[in-house]
Amino acid sequence: MLLEAKPEDLSAVTKVLSAASVLCQVEPVGRWFEAFIKRRNRSVSASFQELEDEKESSDESEDEEFQLEEFARLKTLDPKDWKNQDHYAVLGLKNLRYKATQKQIKAAHKAMVLKHHPDKRKAAGEQIVEGDNDYFTCITKANEILSDPVKRRAFNSIDPTFENSTPSKNEGRDNFFEVFTPVFDRNSRWSNKKTVPKLGNMNTSIEDVDAFYSFWYNFDSWREFSYLDEEEKEKAECRDERRWIEKQNRAARAQRKKEEMNRIRTLVDNAYSSDPRIKKFKEEEKARKEAEKKAKADAKRKEQEDKERQRQAELEAVRLAKEKEDEEARQQALLAKKEKEIQKKAIKKERQRLRTSCKNWNYFSDNEAESVKMMEEIEKLCDRLELASLQSLNETLSASAKEDGKVAVEKQISEVNAQLKKEKAEEEARMRQSTKGAEQSAAGSGGSKSWSEEDLQLLIKAVNLFPAGTNARWEVIANYMNLHSGSGIKRNAKDVINKAKSLQKLDPQQKDDINKKAFDKFKKEHKVVPQSVDNAVPSERFDGVDSLPWTTEEQKLLEQALKTYPVNTPERWEKIAAAVPGRSKKDCMKRYKELVEMVKAKKAAQEQVMNATKAKK
Repeated sequence: MLLEAKPEDLSAVTKVLSAASVLCQVEPVGRWFEAFIKRRNRSVSASFQELEDEKESSDESEDEEFQLEEFARLKTLDPKDWKNQDHYAVLGLKNLRYKATQKQIKAAHKAMVLKHHPDKRKAAGEQIVEGDNDYFTCITKANEILSDPVKRRAFNSIDPTFENSTPSKNEGRDNFFEVFTPVFDRNSRWSNKKTVPKLGNMNTSIEDVDAFYSFWYNFDSWREFSYLDEEEKEKAECRDERRWIEKQNRAARAQRKKEEMNRIRTLVDNAYSSDPRIKKFKEEEKARKEAEKKAKADAKRKEQEDKERQRQAELEAVRLAKEKEDEEARQQALLAKKEKEIQKKAIKKERQRLRTSCKNWNYFSDNEAESVKMMEEIEKLCDRLELASLQSLNETLSASAKEDGKVAVEKQISEVNAQLKKEKAEEEARMRQSTKGAEQSAAGSGGSKSWSEEDLQLLIKAVNLFPAGTNARWEVIANYMNLHSGSGIKRNAKDVINKAKSLQKLDPQQKDDINKKAFDKFKKEHKVVPQSVDNAVPSERFDGVDSLPWTTEEQKLLEQALKTYPVNTPERWEKIAAAVPGRSKKDCMKRYKELVEMVKAKKAAQEQVMNATKAKK
């Protein structure tokens, strides 16, 4: 039973609802927001559903615009050979082909079904073949292939109507753009990249031309040939057979893909060879290079002319360069001195490094006595080893473990000890021999070969004059003393060796006294210099003023200056003094005289030894 509401009750309810309602602002989202934007742009008020219906109707109208083209040979197709048929032609889409939309394919299939379905034809009185042998199966297969995006892509890759041929080099000689433009446009459908550059025209810039050929030489094609697989793996009876079929199909696809890329490369090569723009760009580049070459030739000619005008300036530059070279020679001499200091520092650093490495390993022993002994051996290594040996040993220690480092150190210690032992044995044998000879000589002469202070000073001078390494050193020293000694005592090499060793055993105070006396005598003898030094002027002879001893570096500079400025050089000694910083002309002449005397004395002593040796033979 329904209750009828009175009008006054309804008005009361309406008032209550109106009073309870609240105004809310709603923001559209999703598809409603899209509909809102479209309504606002169109300045109309329409619902979302109305817009969707309008869109569908417009799509349908677009689909209705295309015209189906009846395939004349449709009824003669063999359903068993459906794979070799043109599916677009079967559905009447021969003109649209790969540009056809899914809705167009659907509409075309619908139209073909309404016209060629066996039931339709049977109702029209046509005789129908039973089973799958009817040509309508070809229509079904065409729709199946084109409705599936994957299968349609595979069929589009081997589109039977696509022209795969490429123009030759000679075809595009006269009308390059008319021949090659449609070919590149036709092949651009296979590109994975949506934006494909155009071939252009004669006015295209070189950058665009390079971009075009770069794109096609690196062409990325989506074209694949799975539609041409000869075997279908779904028909395989087992897994092994499916794998074999897949392997055969992959090999066939790869071969066809390779042939396709070779075709594209041939197309691009032919186009590049025939492109008149490339020839134009090459001619422009050649002209630019010729212009640059001409400019270089002009610049070279101008340079030669300038060189001729600036010859005097170059001569001045040569003079300045010579002065600079001299300064560099001096700097190199100083640098050599610094390098020597660096060498000393490097040896000190490597020694400290060796000590630190061994100390960090507690000298390879936990026993205190053994550690002390090893410490002594390490100090012996530091004293005996050269820089290269120290560096090699330190590198070995840094790259080795404790045991390996110990082996390396012990090996080096054994080598050094063996060398020391050998040297000690040789020294002892020499000492025994010299002692024995001295005793025999003293016994024979009855002690007549006593040494005076003058002989001791002469011995010290001879030992310093003939350092270690001099051939027959002790015989030379003995002959030198026999020539210059005023005592008249003839001494041999054994006497000189014995006395030299006894002097080594003297106290430091005694050595200093002897050296001082020898130095005082040397100064007294060299106060006046005879007038026989080269071509020096008599007024420039030495006076009695003593000078500082000559360093090794000053000695080298003096020797080099003597070679640079020979005897016939004007103002020779002024130039030599200028080449030796800190030394005057008199200092250089005095040092030269000393060197001449030392050389003469050496030669005389060595000649006497040689003569005595020949006489014995």
